[in-house]
Amino acid sequence: MSQPDQVYFFGTCLIDLLYPNAGLAGMALIKRQGVKVIYPAYQGCCGQPAFNSGYRQEALAVARAQLNCFPEDYPIVVPSGSCAGMVKHHWPELFAGQPDEFQAINAAQRTYELTEFLVDVLALQLKDLGQPTRIAIHTSCSARREMGVADRIDSLIAQLSNVQVMEQAHKTECCGFGGTFSVKQPDISGAMVEAKCDALLASGAQMVISQDCGCLMNISGSLEHQQRELPTQHVAEFLLDRTSGEAE
Repeated sequence: MSQPDQVYFFGTCLIDLLYPNAGLAGMALIKRQGVKVIYPAYQGCCGQPAFNSGYRQEALAVARAQLNCFPEDYPIVVPSGSCAGMVKHHWPELFAGQPDEFQAINAAQRTYELTEFLVDVLALQLKDLGQPTRIAIHTSCSARREMGVADRIDSLIAQLSNVQVMEQAHKTECCGFGGTFSVKQPDISGAMVEAKCDALLASGAQMVISQDCGCLMNISGSLEHQQRELPTQHVAEFLLDRTSGEAE
């Protein structure tokens, strides 16, 4: 699609509660391209935790409240592969047979994960003004396997001339978060994230970048628990910082 005049920004629960600067940075990157960003005030959860736990009616009620936040036919940009995947791939199933099924399908068709939107729609061009650094990229399972946009973060980072990407072992493996999976299977989840942290630390990176706050929360929490130091940051904040922007 061609560059739109305005978009909706679906902030997600984790950005709203724990990573607000990532949301502000994502919106700033879009606004910097001359696109108006609308952040509906009453948005909340996409319904994924209830949906994944089998509570379909509860998930439908939560998702319907979000659907009503995006009435106009503007793209919906989501700074999370997980939440974007819920809207794009599972809302049509969740709303099947409902009076607002068509609206849900329409919303799904105009939903983009943030890095996907920056690359495929805005064709974002970046000039690196930061100091030399080494990073590791962790791509969420949802961005990789559900949304199919794993390479977008790589193409954005590749434009930054002073950033060296350090390859980690088992790059495509899950960090163990998986939303409710980490609650239902804490021992398995804990072992997975420890292995992921080992690989990230062994890479020689100075920072871990991801497009999903759930993964960042899980990885940073495990590192802190293990008393090991390796900063983490959402890709939107990283890109804005490297190009001398400031979240607005």
